[in-house]
Amino acid sequence: EDYLEGFNGTIFAYGQTGAGKTYTMEGVIDDPDRRGLLPRMVCAIFDFMERSGEHMQFMIQVQFLEIYNEKIRDLLSPDKDNLKA
Repeated sequence: EDYLEGFNGTIFAYGQTGAGKTYTMEGVIDDPDRRGLLPRMVCAIFDFMERSGEHMQFMIQVQFLEIYNEKIRDLLSPDKDNLKA
């Protein structure tokens, strides 16, 4: 929970095609028992923000990148598909 205290956090999924990386990260969004890491963390962050009160300010930055065949692609901005490391 250090990411809730202001530390940077990274989730890195690595593995061969068909190993379950996407399912682990996303899961089944509409089923709370089968949600993946990303929806669970987003809920945890916003729950924390709601409990923190009005005196707190938050800044959330998110990157969702894919590295495949030595190419980096921004999944939140599909037109950026050959980014430099």
